[in-house]
Amino acid sequence: MQINHLAIVVEQLDDALKFWRDALGLELTATEENPEENVNIGFLKIGESSIELLEPTNKESGIGKYLASKGPGMHHICLEVDDIRAAMDRLRDHNIEFINDEPKTREDGIKYCFIHPKSAFGVLVELYELP
Repeated sequence: MQINHLAIVVEQLDDALKFWRDALGLELTATEENPEENVNIGFLKIGESSIELLEPTNKESGIGKYLASKGPGMHHICLEVDDIRAAMDRLRDHNIEFINDEPKTREDGIKYCFIHPKSAFGVLVELYELP
């Protein structure tokens, strides 16, 4: 298991890149639109992991509501696992609650799910299984 990325909610991706890319010098490795989650994403490489900047495209989306209620800042930590279903089964054996009971699959084949913050001491944790 390793940290895949740390996700940060931002109001405007272009404005956030002025700090993370231009001022800090982190490499922007990709951007993507994720219509299913109503978010634009910027990926910045840092060591073996990434920082994921999340800009909501819809105020009623999960990220949009998060931004409206909590403001910009840390959103979640993503842990990379070899087998997401096995990881979820193990966590269920420890009475861990999930936001989504089944993993979702992105277009690029990455499987992911979220652990509810109340099961992780207030931290939203995402699990990733790479294809």
